[in-house]
Amino acid sequence: MAKGFYISKNMGLAGLLMGAVAVVIIIALAAVYDKEKTKNQNKPVDGVAMLTTASPTTSSTLSTPKDPWEHYRLPDSLSPVSYNITLWPRLVVNASTGLYIFTGQSAVVFQCKKDTDLIVIHCNKLNLTLLNGHHARLTGLDGATAPTVKTSWLQVKTEYLVIQLNGKLTAGKSYRLSTDFQGELADDLKGFYRSEYTEDGGKKVVATSQMQATFARKAFPCFDEPAMKAVFHITLIHQRGTVALSNGRDVETVNSTIDGTEVTMTRFEPTKRMSTYLLAFIVSDFDHITGSIENNNVRIWARRKAIAEGHGNYALNVTGPMLNFFERYYNASYPLSKSDQIALPDFNAGAMENWGLITYRETALLYDPAISSVGNKERVLTVVAHELAHMWFGNLVTLRWWNDLWLNEGFASYVEYLGADYAEPTWNIKEQTILNDVHKVFAVDALASSHPLSRKEEEVNQPDEISEMFNTISYSKGAAVLRMLSEFLTEPVFARGLSSYLNEFAFNNTVYSDLWDHLQKVRMSLPHTVHDIMNRWILQMGFPVVTIDTATGHITQKHFLLDPDSVVDRPSPYNYTWLVPIKWMKGGVEREQHWLLQETGISNANRHPPMTTAGSEWVLANLNVSGYYRVNYDMDNWERLLNQLTTDHTVIPLINRAQIVDDAFNLERDSVPWESVLILYITRYLSQERDYIPWESALRNLNYYILMFDRGQAYGVLQVVSRSTALSLLSLLSLRYNQINAISFACRMGVERCRVLTSDWFREWMLNPDHNPIHPNLKTTVYCNAIAAGGVAEWDFAWQMFKNATVATEAAKLRSSLACTKVPWLLNRYLDYSLDPAKIRKQDCTSTINYIAGNVVGMPLAWDFIRARYGGGSFSFSNLINGVTRRFSTEFELKQLKQFKEDNARVGFGSGTLALEQAIERTTANIKWVAENQEPVMKWLANECT
Repeated sequence: MAKGFYISKNMGLAGLLMGAVAVVIIIALAAVYDKEKTKNQNKPVDGVAMLTTASPTTSSTLSTPKDPWEHYRLPDSLSPVSYNITLWPRLVVNASTGLYIFTGQSAVVFQCKKDTDLIVIHCNKLNLTLLNGHHARLTGLDGATAPTVKTSWLQVKTEYLVIQLNGKLTAGKSYRLSTDFQGELADDLKGFYRSEYTEDGGKKVVATSQMQATFARKAFPCFDEPAMKAVFHITLIHQRGTVALSNGRDVETVNSTIDGTEVTMTRFEPTKRMSTYLLAFIVSDFDHITGSIENNNVRIWARRKAIAEGHGNYALNVTGPMLNFFERYYNASYPLSKSDQIALPDFNAGAMENWGLITYRETALLYDPAISSVGNKERVLTVVAHELAHMWFGNLVTLRWWNDLWLNEGFASYVEYLGADYAEPTWNIKEQTILNDVHKVFAVDALASSHPLSRKEEEVNQPDEISEMFNTISYSKGAAVLRMLSEFLTEPVFARGLSSYLNEFAFNNTVYSDLWDHLQKVRMSLPHTVHDIMNRWILQMGFPVVTIDTATGHITQKHFLLDPDSVVDRPSPYNYTWLVPIKWMKGGVEREQHWLLQETGISNANRHPPMTTAGSEWVLANLNVSGYYRVNYDMDNWERLLNQLTTDHTVIPLINRAQIVDDAFNLERDSVPWESVLILYITRYLSQERDYIPWESALRNLNYYILMFDRGQAYGVLQVVSRSTALSLLSLLSLRYNQINAISFACRMGVERCRVLTSDWFREWMLNPDHNPIHPNLKTTVYCNAIAAGGVAEWDFAWQMFKNATVATEAAKLRSSLACTKVPWLLNRYLDYSLDPAKIRKQDCTSTINYIAGNVVGMPLAWDFIRARYGGGSFSFSNLINGVTRRFSTEFELKQLKQFKEDNARVGFGSGTLALEQAIERTTANIKWVAENQEPVMKWLANECT
């Protein structure tokens, strides 16, 4: 299951049938893995829902802004020092407006850096109370005289409160700006918002927050940029009987009466100097469990029933060890006095690293061993590790601007594996980064519409452009590139440089080059500076394919593109060449690291041993996939590697066995001279493979074949090949695989026995809804296949169980499985449900539509649904367009995509603009691939039938 080390321990594949049987197994396994891995592959995503394919677009403003309030970046004339904020969320509907509201007061102390008669501060969707006829009150501090307010207004487009003064503020002087305001406590999952859930038969309301990236301005007027750090003094007024949480410890809680309403006032200790996007305010009646780490409280918060049933225990158990690990790794103490983590019923992101008060989806923090699968447990482990890593890298030291988001998220996405491995050392979880980051992001970064990790500041200004930065490139490529840096520096050297960086810039902001400076100070011997090497990996998009000719020792590199005929419009400062570290082995023996310092080179240059071979000797490069690139060889070396795999695959390191499979499939797609069916022969060694990672690599790549063929005649031939052996394999697999794999295999191949088995289990549950006989690790596969084989009765039962589910992971499994039905009208009904928050939570709308699109029957329905309802920003469009177009491989579908783009050009696509461009690019590549490969694949399958 998801990222499951547990699966690898149960594989036991020795002795399986060869040839077609191996192919059948691979394709069959994809069914269950896709369901669980898709949920877990979205990584621990902070702040905003990660856009899996989108890349930022340059602002399309037609005219150059002239006045400061027309720019999306704040002027540099003012700098905040501290805020004093009081917020009062109402957890009942306002009688006069019919809305949930909050009221507040904010006083920000700022220092004037340059003389100015203008105050520009972020403010979005807040109703400001007029103070002396204006939107704010200005006071001079420490003897400074404040000019009077001339006029003030709200600049809606750029989300500012603009205050024009009758005189000038004086550089070096400090002032206080006070505002009173009211906002809607909406259910939009942004800023200060509300979450609702049902417990003990009644509806309950939570006031919670999500500030990243540009939503703090929806909660109070503020200088809402990451470099505008300040100290925050927070007070929350809340309903009696509820508990208030914020970034700091509560230092005073008193009961009071305001305007006849009995309330509690909770005041919190001042925060450390921090960015607005890391603030958190929560009011709820949640309960918690407590642990400690060196006099700091560690608390897990959730719905009372979830805490009472122990669903927070696992997260609490791993938090302490991981905090201890990160303190040693960073060589810096945990910088706060407490660590709260809270599971929310409604939360758009996977999790958010608010300093001292981390927020999560329930599925990312809560684990019920009686109901949840081992994949769910692993999800909790890695998400918690990711967020705790941010407490130092991201929170203590913060990016200066969002163009360097990768530095925050890529780093956390890398070291999460280190923290998780420390907490669960027997899981071998560090190996998962190859599947979950390196191979995953290759698929996006091989597009001509990709983007560099670090972009120019002026290219990332508007909120939509900032949101686009939260994508696979920032997270997974960032992790892969930083892992490569750590590998060639060595982990101890990398950690020393990191500690130096964190200690120098604590409570401040940086750019990526600051990290290079500190790593350079502690570097080992390198052919170039850290700057020279790493800038090539972060300032230009894409990655190379390194080709090694073992006959001559000649090495070349080339920008790898999914479609070699695509046009790369983005200029590169390095002409798409990289300084490539090559760890390698010859004939099973590791050799000295080699550097490819230009477009071509000879491997035996200088002191390096040659990458030439003799006889049966083979060369394997990118040992343990330590570098961010693909590797190709001359055909003789490929054949020697394949021979080694089929004779004794254990000689080749585990991660490299997955690399060989992944590179081979994708080099074929890049039109490297392969015959497509050779890829299928390469997978034959898997009949001897016992480990999970090579299998998963093959599954993901062969799933591409399924997506391209499952609507055409090739898929029918594929099923004919596999069905003849399915019954016997079901018995064999039940002994050597875990049950998930056996059942998934047989069901995917249409074996009647499997349909009966899963349907019987599901029907047994239907007869006794209070007792679910299905093992937690089997639920996703059984639910999906039983619903697919059934009709209205099965779907309606599953829907009722979904509505009744009190454990989020169980609800998630049912929600995904409801999309498995083959009945079109049920799928259409489910699509309609996805837009009704009373049926499907807003946080789950996009993934529900994508689950339906993952069904071959549901794909055209979902595509029609999106086109009919698109209105610009109605959905998380980047994720939707990626999910719905995965199968697109015909000229008709390409035409539809282009027409959709044209029809909605006036409305625009916001943060999903380049996601649409990438969908068009992928569809074009798919069309070409199917045209070139369908016939040879069918011939190979036909031969296997004889």
